Amino acid sequence: MAATMKENVDLGFLEKTTPNFLLSHQFPSKVGSKPAWLSLSPLPTPEELTCSICGKPCVFLLQIYAPDSENYSCFHRTVFVFICKDPLCSQKNDRKSFRVLRSQLPKVNDFYSQEPPLEDEAADDDCAAYPNAAGHQNLCIICGCHGPKTCAKCRKVHYCGKDHQTVHWKSGHKTTCGQEGQTVVASYLFPEFEVVMETEQYKEVAIKEKSEEEKMKEYEKFMAGQVGKSTMTGKEVDSDLMKMAFNEEQEDKAFKRFKKRIEPEPEQVLRYNRGGDPLWVSNENIPSQEDIPKCDCGATRTFEFQVLPQLLNHLDVTSVGDSIDWGTLLIYTCSANCDIKNDYHPEFLWKQDFSADEA
Repeated sequence: MAATMKENVDLGFLEKTTPNFLLSHQFPSKVGSKPAWLSLSPLPTPEELTCSICGKPCVFLLQIYAPDSENYSCFHRTVFVFICKDPLCSQKNDRKSFRVLRSQLPKVNDFYSQEPPLEDEAADDDCAAYPNAAGHQNLCIICGCHGPKTCAKCRKVHYCGKDHQTVHWKSGHKTTCGQEGQTVVASYLFPEFEVVMETEQYKEVAIKEKSEEEKMKEYEKFMAGQVGKSTMTGKEVDSDLMKMAFNEEQEDKAFKRFKKRIEPEPEQVLRYNRGGDPLWVSNENIPSQEDIPKCDCGATRTFEFQVLPQLLNHLDVTSVGDSIDWGTLLIYTCSANCDIKNDYHPEFLWKQDFSADEA
């Protein structure tokens, strides 16, 4: 029986662009730097963006603008992903160092014009003239998240907490405290890119599975060779070896399918396929429906998009020894897009790493 792979999805690619094209009122999809918040107030609290492992603040990884035209409250809709930068928190198949938030707004909302921004018009140098979160609350000078803490000495800069206050102090605020024009530690954040989406052009490929007769012939041929090399009789050959031989072609089909599917577009860093099926990187650690918690509203969560390991090549995280790593990050969101007003609502991330044979 032949298995087929079809189902086109939207692929995300990275492009360098001027930061003035990636502001909140332009509703961007982007990676790195500070978040371009959709709902401008209230922002998530620092506690909502802390790592569950080390307790340090997570930093912005990416956001995907994905409105839902069939839902009045989702005329604008963005999903945000945050990550802890401590490589020790990047454990195999462990999602605790990530945070995912959904924000959505109707066409008539508290922050933006009903008229769309001009595609080719970048914001001028006075970015404060455009709708932005800084006009509604203090922002952390390091990460761009809500900054309820203030420098006790100069009272001019704000932080999400003590960790980023320490980062800023050591990076130069110690000598510039009280002066105009504060140091911004851009190197602490990930490099900024726009995420450009293109529909995947993937031709249906038939994968011919071997018949039971072909499998048996391969098995018998393999076993004959093993007995010839061993002093044991055929009946004494280890049963685990027999299973390995018989199932040799089953060697992580998911990883083989993953490689084959992305091969035509190796630069893709994201695959968007809301309500579809993810592209797994391993046969291991695949969640059941029970593993994906329902939304607080009671609706099930469905798969929306996945982040591929290719993104790591652009984040300047490669190092000797421990580093941030993943096989793929799978984002699941409320299937009902429940109305959350101006708030940010937590969603679910599943982290799947490569199996030991592929790592």
